[in-house]
Amino acid sequence: MEAQSFAVKRAQVEFHNFASLGEPERAMRVYAEENVRRGQIIRNHLAFLGELSPFLEIGSNVGHTSYMLANEFGAEGFALDLSADSLRYGVSLQDAWGLSRAPVRVAGDAANLPFADGSLRMVCAFQMLSQFMNIESVFLEVKRVLAPGGVFLFAEEPLKRLLTLGLYRCPYYETMKPWERKMYDWGLLGYLVRDVIGAHQEESFGIRQNHSMGLKEWHALISKHFVARECEVFVRARGWGQTFVRDVAVRLDPYRSTWRAARLLGGTLAAVVKKEGDAPAAFPGMDSFERFLRCPDCHGALARDAADSLVCAGCGYRSPNQGGVFNLLPSAEKAELYPGDRADIIDFSLPSHSERLIDGWHDIEGPFGNKYRWIACEASARLSRVKPGPQRLRVRGHAHETPFELRQPVTIEISANGETVGKWTPGRPGLFVLEADLPDAPEYRIDIAAAPLWRVPNDARAFTVNLSMIRLVPRE
Repeated sequence: MEAQSFAVKRAQVEFHNFASLGEPERAMRVYAEENVRRGQIIRNHLAFLGELSPFLEIGSNVGHTSYMLANEFGAEGFALDLSADSLRYGVSLQDAWGLSRAPVRVAGDAANLPFADGSLRMVCAFQMLSQFMNIESVFLEVKRVLAPGGVFLFAEEPLKRLLTLGLYRCPYYETMKPWERKMYDWGLLGYLVRDVIGAHQEESFGIRQNHSMGLKEWHALISKHFVARECEVFVRARGWGQTFVRDVAVRLDPYRSTWRAARLLGGTLAAVVKKEGDAPAAFPGMDSFERFLRCPDCHGALARDAADSLVCAGCGYRSPNQGGVFNLLPSAEKAELYPGDRADIIDFSLPSHSERLIDGWHDIEGPFGNKYRWIACEASARLSRVKPGPQRLRVRGHAHETPFELRQPVTIEISANGETVGKWTPGRPGLFVLEADLPDAPEYRIDIAAAPLWRVPNDARAFTVNLSMIRLVPRE
Protein backbone atom coordinates (compact mmCIF):
# COMPACT_ATOMS: atom_id res chain seq x y z
CA MET A 1 0.00 0.00 0.00
CA GLU A 2 1.24 3.48 -0.90
CA ALA A 3 2.10 5.48 2.22
CA GLN A 4 0.91 8.79 0.76
CA SER A 5 -0.13 9.82 -2.71
CA PHE A 6 1.54 12.82 -4.28
CA ALA A 7 -1.80 14.67 -4.22
CA VAL A 8 -1.90 14.26 -0.43
CA LYS A 9 1.66 15.55 -0.10
CA ARG A 10 0.72 18.60 -2.14
CA ALA A 11 -2.32 19.17 0.05
CA GLN A 12 -0.25 18.84 3.22
CA VAL A 13 2.26 21.45 2.07
CA GLU A 14 -0.55 23.87 1.22
CA PHE A 15 -2.49 23.18 4.42
CA HIS A 16 0.49 23.56 6.73
CA ASN A 17 1.29 26.91 5.16
CA PHE A 18 -2.29 28.04 5.78
CA ALA A 19 -2.50 26.64 9.32
CA SER A 20 0.93 27.81 10.48
CA LEU A 21 1.22 31.16 8.74
CA GLY A 22 -2.34 32.31 8.15
CA GLU A 23 -3.40 32.79 11.79
CA PRO A 24 -0.11 33.39 13.66
CA GLU A 25 -1.54 34.38 17.06
CA ARG A 26 -3.92 31.43 17.20
CA ALA A 27 -1.22 29.06 15.94
CA MET A 28 1.29 30.26 18.56
CA ARG A 29 -1.25 29.60 21.32
CA VAL A 30 -1.97 26.09 19.99
CA TYR A 31 1.75 25.28 19.77
CA ALA A 32 2.29 26.34 23.38
CA GLU A 33 -0.63 24.16 24.54
CA GLU A 34 0.70 21.19 22.57
CA ASN A 35 4.14 21.57 24.11
CA VAL A 36 2.70 21.44 27.63
CA ARG A 37 1.03 18.10 26.87
CA ARG A 38 3.98 16.69 24.98
CA GLY A 39 6.50 17.82 27.56
CA GLN A 40 4.59 15.94 30.25
CA ILE A 41 4.57 12.76 28.16
CA ILE A 42 8.34 13.00 27.72
CA ARG A 43 8.83 13.51 31.47
CA ASN A 44 6.60 10.52 32.23
CA HIS A 45 8.97 8.27 30.24
CA LEU A 46 12.39 9.88 30.75
CA ALA A 47 13.83 6.82 32.49
CA PHE A 48 12.87 4.60 29.55
CA LEU A 49 13.90 7.20 26.95
CA GLY A 50 17.36 7.80 28.39
CA GLU A 51 19.64 10.20 26.51
CA LEU A 52 17.70 12.26 23.95
CA SER A 53 20.51 13.41 21.65
CA PRO A 54 20.72 13.24 18.73
CA PHE A 55 16.97 13.34 18.12
CA LEU A 56 14.75 13.67 15.06
CA GLU A 57 11.17 14.89 15.16
CA ILE A 58 9.22 13.86 12.07
CA GLY A 59 6.12 15.75 10.95
CA SER A 60 7.23 18.61 13.18
CA ASN A 61 5.17 21.40 11.52
CA VAL A 62 6.96 24.62 12.59
CA GLY A 63 9.23 22.58 14.86
CA HIS A 64 7.76 23.87 18.12
CA THR A 65 8.21 20.56 19.96
CA SER A 66 11.78 20.29 18.69
CA TYR A 67 12.45 23.77 20.10
CA MET A 68 11.09 22.49 23.42
CA LEU A 69 13.41 19.47 23.30
CA ALA A 70 16.38 21.73 22.57
CA ASN A 71 15.63 24.32 25.26
CA GLU A 72 13.74 22.58 28.10
CA PHE A 73 15.48 19.22 27.82
CA GLY A 74 18.88 20.37 26.53
CA ALA A 75 18.78 17.95 23.59
CA GLU A 76 20.30 18.38 20.13
CA GLY A 77 18.77 17.22 16.91
CA PHE A 78 16.58 17.80 13.87
CA ALA A 79 13.05 18.99 13.08
CA LEU A 80 11.70 17.51 9.84
CA ASP A 81 8.49 18.36 8.02
CA LEU A 82 7.19 18.22 4.47
CA SER A 83 6.53 21.98 4.65
CA ALA A 84 9.71 24.05 4.35
CA ASP A 85 7.70 27.24 4.80
CA SER A 86 6.32 26.09 8.15
CA LEU A 87 9.82 25.23 9.33
CA ARG A 88 11.06 28.68 8.32
CA TYR A 89 8.31 30.24 10.41
CA GLY A 90 9.90 28.55 13.44
CA VAL A 91 12.33 31.48 13.65
CA SER A 92 9.42 33.78 14.55
CA LEU A 93 8.35 31.31 17.21
CA GLN A 94 11.90 31.20 18.60
CA ASP A 95 11.97 35.00 18.84
CA ALA A 96 8.51 35.23 20.43
CA TRP A 97 9.36 32.66 23.09
CA GLY A 98 12.89 33.96 23.70
CA LEU A 99 14.57 30.62 22.97
CA SER A 100 18.35 30.42 22.70
CA ARG A 101 18.67 26.99 21.09
CA ALA A 102 17.20 25.66 17.84
CA PRO A 103 17.08 22.31 16.04
CA VAL A 104 18.51 21.83 12.57
CA ARG A 105 15.48 22.18 10.29
CA VAL A 106 15.05 19.84 7.32
CA ALA A 107 12.23 19.59 4.81
CA GLY A 108 11.74 15.92 4.06
CA ASP A 109 9.40 12.96 3.81
CA ALA A 110 8.81 10.75 6.86
CA ALA A 111 8.41 7.72 4.58
CA ASN A 112 11.76 8.44 2.88
CA LEU A 113 13.95 9.99 5.56
CA PRO A 114 17.13 11.74 4.36
CA PHE A 115 19.16 10.26 7.25
CA ALA A 116 21.85 7.63 7.33
CA ASP A 117 21.19 4.14 8.67
CA GLY A 118 21.55 3.83 12.44
CA SER A 119 22.46 7.48 12.89
CA LEU A 120 20.03 8.65 15.60
CA ARG A 121 19.40 7.88 19.25
CA MET A 122 15.77 9.05 19.40
CA VAL A 123 12.96 9.72 16.89
CA CYS A 124 9.68 11.31 17.94
CA ALA A 125 6.38 11.97 16.17
CA PHE A 126 3.28 13.74 17.43
CA GLN A 127 -0.13 13.52 15.80
CA MET A 128 1.24 12.68 12.34
CA LEU A 129 1.36 8.90 11.81
CA SER A 130 -2.39 8.83 11.12
CA GLN A 131 -1.76 10.91 7.97
CA PHE A 132 -0.20 7.83 6.32
CA MET A 133 -2.31 5.11 4.78
CA ASN A 134 0.56 2.71 5.38
CA ILE A 135 1.80 3.53 8.87
CA GLU A 136 4.19 0.58 8.82
CA SER A 137 6.23 2.29 6.09
CA VAL A 138 7.03 5.07 8.55
CA PHE A 139 7.87 2.53 11.26
CA LEU A 140 10.34 0.87 8.88
CA GLU A 141 12.06 4.17 8.11
CA VAL A 142 12.24 5.10 11.78
CA LYS A 143 13.74 1.71 12.62
CA ARG A 144 16.28 2.13 9.81
CA VAL A 145 17.60 5.50 11.04
CA LEU A 146 17.62 4.53 14.73
CA ALA A 147 20.85 3.20 16.18
CA PRO A 148 20.69 -0.15 18.03
CA GLY A 149 18.91 0.42 21.33
CA GLY A 150 17.40 3.64 20.00
CA VAL A 151 13.89 4.73 20.98
CA PHE A 152 10.85 5.91 19.05
CA LEU A 153 8.36 8.10 20.89
CA PHE A 154 5.02 8.72 19.21
CA ALA A 155 1.99 10.34 20.81
CA GLU A 156 -1.41 11.91 20.19
CA GLU A 157 -2.26 9.19 17.67
CA PRO A 158 -6.01 8.52 17.40
CA LEU A 159 -7.53 5.25 18.53
CA LYS A 160 -10.40 3.79 16.53
CA ARG A 161 -13.72 4.27 18.29
CA LEU A 162 -16.21 1.40 18.44
CA LEU A 163 -19.25 3.24 19.81
CA THR A 164 -20.17 5.43 16.84
CA LEU A 165 -22.50 5.37 13.88
CA GLY A 166 -19.79 6.97 11.73
CA LEU A 167 -22.25 9.07 9.76
CA TYR A 168 -19.93 11.87 8.59
CA ARG A 169 -16.57 13.58 9.13
CA CYS A 170 -16.50 15.86 12.15
CA PRO A 171 -15.73 19.58 11.67
CA TYR A 172 -13.76 21.83 13.99
CA TYR A 173 -15.75 23.32 16.85
CA GLU A 174 -15.63 26.82 15.31
CA THR A 175 -17.41 25.60 12.15
CA MET A 176 -19.94 23.31 13.81
CA LYS A 177 -23.61 24.05 13.37
CA PRO A 178 -25.49 25.07 16.55
CA TRP A 179 -26.99 21.62 17.08
CA GLU A 180 -23.57 19.99 16.59
CA ARG A 181 -22.00 22.24 19.23
CA LYS A 182 -24.73 21.34 21.68
CA MET A 183 -24.26 17.63 20.99
CA TYR A 184 -20.50 18.05 21.33
CA ASP A 185 -20.78 19.88 24.65
CA TRP A 186 -23.09 17.13 25.95
CA GLY A 187 -20.59 14.48 24.87
CA LEU A 188 -22.93 12.93 22.29
CA LEU A 189 -21.51 14.06 18.93
CA GLY A 190 -18.82 11.37 19.00
CA TYR A 191 -21.52 8.70 18.81
CA LEU A 192 -22.60 10.10 15.42
CA VAL A 193 -19.43 11.17 13.60
CA ARG A 194 -16.40 9.44 12.14
CA ASP A 195 -12.84 9.98 13.29
CA VAL A 196 -11.76 13.02 15.31
CA ILE A 197 -12.70 16.67 15.67
CA GLY A 198 -11.51 18.61 12.63
CA ALA A 199 -11.18 15.67 10.25
CA HIS A 200 -13.75 17.25 7.94
CA GLN A 201 -11.56 20.26 7.13
CA GLU A 202 -8.37 18.31 6.50
CA GLU A 203 -10.19 15.70 4.41
CA SER A 204 -11.89 18.41 2.35
CA PHE A 205 -8.47 19.96 1.76
CA GLY A 206 -7.21 16.71 0.27
CA ILE A 207 -5.36 15.26 3.27
CA ARG A 208 -6.24 11.62 3.82
CA GLN A 209 -6.27 10.31 7.38
CA ASN A 210 -5.96 6.76 8.67
CA HIS A 211 -8.11 6.28 11.75
CA SER A 212 -8.35 2.49 11.45
CA MET A 213 -5.90 1.68 14.25
CA GLY A 214 -7.27 0.41 17.53
CA LEU A 215 -5.25 -0.78 20.51
CA LYS A 216 -4.96 -4.27 19.04
CA GLU A 217 -3.56 -2.98 15.74
CA TRP A 218 -1.09 -0.62 17.43
CA HIS A 219 0.10 -3.43 19.72
CA ALA A 220 0.68 -5.75 16.76
CA LEU A 221 2.64 -3.12 14.82
CA ILE A 222 4.83 -2.21 17.79
CA SER A 223 5.55 -5.85 18.65
CA LYS A 224 6.54 -6.60 15.06
CA HIS A 225 9.31 -3.99 14.92
CA PHE A 226 10.42 -3.17 18.47
CA VAL A 227 11.48 -5.24 21.48
CA ALA A 228 10.30 -3.14 24.44
CA ARG A 229 7.64 -0.50 25.05
CA GLU A 230 5.90 1.80 27.50
CA CYS A 231 2.42 3.05 26.62
CA GLU A 232 -0.19 5.52 27.84
CA VAL A 233 -3.80 5.80 26.74
CA PHE A 234 -5.76 9.04 27.02
CA VAL A 235 -9.57 9.05 26.90
CA ARG A 236 -11.13 12.50 26.77
CA ALA A 237 -14.53 12.48 28.45
CA ARG A 238 -16.55 15.53 27.40
CA GLY A 239 -20.02 16.06 28.80
CA TRP A 240 -22.27 13.55 30.49
CA GLY A 241 -22.56 11.42 27.34
CA GLN A 242 -18.89 10.40 27.40
CA THR A 243 -18.21 10.67 31.13
CA PHE A 244 -20.86 8.09 32.01
CA VAL A 245 -19.60 5.51 29.49
CA ARG A 246 -15.95 6.08 30.45
CA ASP A 247 -16.62 5.69 34.19
CA VAL A 248 -18.62 2.49 33.66
CA ALA A 249 -15.93 1.03 31.37
CA VAL A 250 -13.20 1.78 33.93
CA ARG A 251 -15.21 0.19 36.77
CA LEU A 252 -15.78 -2.94 34.67
CA ASP A 253 -12.10 -3.26 33.76
CA PRO A 254 -10.40 -5.80 36.10
CA TYR A 255 -7.33 -3.53 36.38
CA ARG A 256 -9.35 -0.27 36.59
CA SER A 257 -7.47 0.95 33.52
CA THR A 258 -8.75 3.18 30.72
CA TRP A 259 -7.96 0.66 27.98
CA ARG A 260 -11.51 -0.69 27.73
CA ALA A 261 -12.88 2.86 27.69
CA ALA A 262 -10.44 3.70 24.91
CA ARG A 263 -11.74 0.83 22.77
CA LEU A 264 -15.30 2.08 23.17
CA LEU A 265 -14.84 5.86 23.04
CA GLY A 266 -11.57 6.23 21.18
CA GLY A 267 -8.89 8.56 22.44
CA THR A 268 -5.19 8.88 21.81
CA LEU A 269 -2.16 6.67 22.30
CA ALA A 270 1.33 7.62 23.47
CA ALA A 271 4.08 5.01 23.23
CA VAL A 272 7.84 4.79 23.68
CA VAL A 273 9.31 1.78 21.91
CA LYS A 274 12.89 0.51 21.79
CA LYS A 275 14.89 -0.99 18.94
CA GLU A 276 16.78 -4.21 19.49
CA GLY A 277 20.48 -3.98 20.41
CA ASP A 278 22.82 -1.97 22.60
CA ALA A 279 23.22 1.74 22.05
CA PRO A 280 26.61 3.03 20.82
CA ALA A 281 28.84 4.56 23.46
CA ALA A 282 28.90 7.91 21.66
CA PHE A 283 27.41 9.76 18.68
CA PRO A 284 28.99 12.46 16.51
CA GLY A 285 28.46 16.05 17.64
CA MET A 286 26.00 18.34 15.92
CA ASP A 287 28.72 20.76 14.79
CA SER A 288 29.00 18.58 11.69
CA PHE A 289 25.33 17.64 11.46
CA GLU A 290 25.68 16.67 7.79
CA ARG A 291 27.23 13.39 8.94
CA PHE A 292 23.78 12.27 10.07
CA LEU A 293 22.21 12.89 6.67
CA ARG A 294 22.11 11.14 3.32
CA CYS A 295 21.27 12.27 -0.21
CA PRO A 296 17.54 11.86 -0.94
CA ASP A 297 18.27 10.97 -4.58
CA CYS A 298 21.15 8.47 -4.48
CA HIS A 299 21.48 7.86 -0.70
CA GLY A 300 25.12 8.94 -0.77
CA ALA A 301 26.85 11.05 1.87
CA LEU A 302 26.29 14.81 2.03
CA ALA A 303 28.84 17.54 2.73
CA ARG A 304 28.50 21.25 3.45
CA ASP A 305 30.26 23.68 1.14
CA ALA A 306 31.48 27.24 1.79
CA ALA A 307 28.03 28.65 0.96
CA ASP A 308 26.43 26.43 3.65
CA SER A 309 24.71 24.25 1.04
CA LEU A 310 24.40 20.50 1.42
CA VAL A 311 25.99 18.79 -1.57
CA CYS A 312 26.19 15.16 -2.73
CA ALA A 313 29.47 14.33 -4.45
CA GLY A 314 27.94 11.23 -6.00
CA CYS A 315 24.98 12.63 -7.96
CA GLY A 316 25.39 16.38 -7.64
CA TYR A 317 22.26 16.92 -5.52
CA ARG A 318 22.36 20.34 -3.85
CA SER A 319 20.25 21.89 -1.10
CA PRO A 320 21.03 25.50 -0.15
CA ASN A 321 20.34 26.91 3.29
CA GLN A 322 17.11 28.85 2.66
CA GLY A 323 16.06 30.81 5.71
CA GLY A 324 17.62 28.23 8.02
CA VAL A 325 15.94 25.27 6.30
CA PHE A 326 17.55 22.60 4.11
CA ASN A 327 15.08 21.08 1.65
CA LEU A 328 16.07 17.40 1.35
CA LEU A 329 13.11 16.10 -0.62
CA PRO A 330 13.93 14.01 -3.71
CA SER A 331 14.52 16.27 -6.70
CA ALA A 332 11.33 15.30 -8.56
CA GLU A 333 9.13 15.87 -5.52
CA LYS A 334 10.85 19.13 -4.63
CA ALA A 335 10.22 20.54 -8.12
CA GLU A 336 6.48 19.85 -7.85
CA LEU A 337 5.86 20.66 -4.18
CA TYR A 338 7.88 23.89 -4.38
CA PRO A 339 7.35 25.13 -7.96
CA GLY A 340 7.81 28.83 -7.13
CA ASP A 341 6.60 31.39 -9.66
CA ARG A 342 5.10 29.37 -12.51
CA ALA A 343 2.54 30.08 -15.25
CA ASP A 344 0.16 27.34 -14.06
CA ILE A 345 -0.03 28.62 -10.46
CA ILE A 346 -1.48 31.78 -8.93
CA ASP A 347 -0.14 31.78 -5.38
CA PHE A 348 -1.37 34.95 -3.69
CA SER A 349 1.56 34.91 -1.24
CA LEU A 350 3.94 35.57 -4.17
CA PRO A 351 4.16 39.19 -5.41
CA SER A 352 4.10 38.12 -9.07
CA HIS A 353 0.65 36.54 -8.77
CA SER A 354 -1.07 39.76 -9.90
CA GLU A 355 0.35 39.34 -13.43
CA ARG A 356 -2.12 36.49 -14.03
CA LEU A 357 -5.21 38.21 -12.63
CA ILE A 358 -7.65 39.78 -15.11
CA ASP A 359 -10.46 41.62 -13.28
CA GLY A 360 -12.84 41.44 -10.31
CA TRP A 361 -10.26 41.31 -7.49
CA HIS A 362 -10.02 43.46 -4.38
CA ASP A 363 -6.64 44.41 -2.90
CA ILE A 364 -4.41 41.76 -1.38
CA GLU A 365 -4.80 41.10 2.35
CA GLY A 366 -3.58 38.62 4.95
CA PRO A 367 -0.42 37.79 6.93
CA PHE A 368 2.72 35.81 6.03
CA GLY A 369 2.00 32.84 3.76
CA ASN A 370 -1.77 33.21 3.80
CA LYS A 371 -2.27 36.12 1.42
CA TYR A 372 -5.69 36.33 -0.21
CA ARG A 373 -8.01 38.53 -2.26
CA TRP A 374 -11.73 39.08 -1.82
CA ILE A 375 -14.00 38.97 -4.83
CA ALA A 376 -17.48 40.39 -5.38
CA CYS A 377 -19.83 38.54 -7.73
CA GLU A 378 -17.25 37.63 -10.40
CA ALA A 379 -13.49 37.47 -10.90
CA SER A 380 -11.24 36.19 -13.68
CA ALA A 381 -7.68 34.94 -14.00
CA ARG A 382 -5.40 33.32 -16.59
CA LEU A 383 -3.38 30.10 -16.29
CA SER A 384 -1.03 28.46 -18.79
CA ARG A 385 -0.17 24.79 -18.61
CA VAL A 386 3.46 23.78 -18.16
CA LYS A 387 2.97 20.03 -17.64
CA PRO A 388 1.76 17.44 -20.18
CA GLY A 389 -1.28 15.27 -19.69
CA PRO A 390 -4.85 15.89 -18.49
CA GLN A 391 -5.18 18.84 -16.12
CA ARG A 392 -7.27 19.51 -13.05
CA LEU A 393 -8.11 22.91 -11.55
CA ARG A 394 -7.55 23.44 -7.81
CA VAL A 395 -8.91 26.55 -6.08
CA ARG A 396 -8.30 27.33 -2.40
CA GLY A 397 -10.43 29.88 -0.60
CA HIS A 398 -12.39 30.85 2.48
CA ALA A 399 -16.13 31.32 3.06
CA HIS A 400 -17.02 34.01 5.60
CA GLU A 401 -19.51 33.30 8.38
CA THR A 402 -21.78 36.24 7.47
CA PRO A 403 -23.88 34.45 4.77
CA PHE A 404 -24.31 31.46 7.06
CA GLU A 405 -25.52 33.69 9.90
CA LEU A 406 -28.04 35.17 7.44
CA ARG A 407 -28.97 31.62 6.36
CA GLN A 408 -28.07 32.35 2.75
CA PRO A 409 -26.21 29.43 1.12
CA VAL A 410 -22.83 30.21 -0.40
CA THR A 411 -22.58 29.16 -4.04
CA ILE A 412 -19.54 29.11 -6.32
CA GLU A 413 -19.48 28.41 -10.05
CA ILE A 414 -16.27 28.12 -12.07
CA SER A 415 -15.84 28.21 -15.85
CA ALA A 416 -12.74 27.51 -17.93
CA ASN A 417 -12.54 29.05 -21.42
CA GLY A 418 -16.28 29.73 -21.27
CA GLU A 419 -17.27 26.19 -20.27
CA THR A 420 -18.68 25.52 -16.80
CA VAL A 421 -16.49 22.96 -15.01
CA GLY A 422 -18.16 22.89 -11.60
CA LYS A 423 -20.71 24.29 -9.14
CA TRP A 424 -20.30 24.05 -5.37
CA THR A 425 -22.24 24.95 -2.24
CA PRO A 426 -19.90 24.94 0.80
CA GLY A 427 -21.99 23.83 3.75
CA ARG A 428 -19.89 25.54 6.43
CA PRO A 429 -17.87 28.70 6.90
CA GLY A 430 -14.11 28.40 6.73
CA LEU A 431 -11.49 26.99 4.41
CA PHE A 432 -12.59 25.27 1.20
CA VAL A 433 -10.82 23.59 -1.70
CA LEU A 434 -12.56 23.13 -5.04
CA GLU A 435 -11.28 20.78 -7.74
CA ALA A 436 -12.53 20.08 -11.27
CA ASP A 437 -11.25 18.38 -14.40
CA LEU A 438 -10.41 20.73 -17.27
CA PRO A 439 -10.75 20.34 -21.04
CA ASP A 440 -7.49 20.05 -22.94
CA ALA A 441 -6.06 23.50 -23.80
CA PRO A 442 -2.69 25.30 -23.70
CA GLU A 443 -4.17 28.23 -21.76
CA TYR A 444 -7.20 28.76 -19.56
CA ARG A 445 -9.28 31.77 -18.71
CA ILE A 446 -10.78 30.96 -15.32
CA ASP A 447 -14.01 32.76 -14.42
CA ILE A 448 -15.29 32.47 -10.84
CA ALA A 449 -18.83 33.53 -9.88
CA ALA A 450 -19.92 33.53 -6.23
CA ALA A 451 -22.98 34.46 -4.15
CA PRO A 452 -24.51 35.83 -1.99
CA LEU A 453 -23.17 39.36 -2.03
CA TRP A 454 -22.75 40.98 1.38
CA ARG A 455 -21.28 44.17 2.81
CA VAL A 456 -19.84 45.47 6.08
CA PRO A 457 -20.42 48.90 7.62
CA ASN A 458 -18.08 51.73 6.57
CA ASP A 459 -16.67 49.74 3.64
CA ALA A 460 -17.64 50.56 0.06
CA ARG A 461 -16.67 47.13 -1.19
CA ALA A 462 -19.00 44.18 -1.78
CA PHE A 463 -17.88 40.67 -0.83
CA THR A 464 -18.64 37.02 -1.47
CA VAL A 465 -15.63 34.76 -0.76
CA ASN A 466 -11.86 35.21 -0.70
CA LEU A 467 -9.30 33.13 -2.62
CA SER A 468 -5.66 32.39 -1.83
CA MET A 469 -4.53 29.97 -4.57
CA ILE A 470 -5.58 28.94 -8.08
CA ARG A 471 -3.52 26.31 -9.86
CA LEU A 472 -3.38 23.46 -12.33
CA VAL A 473 -2.47 20.00 -11.11
CA PRO A 474 -2.13 16.74 -13.07
CA ARG A 475 -5.04 14.34 -12.81
CA GLU A 476 -4.15 11.31 -10.73
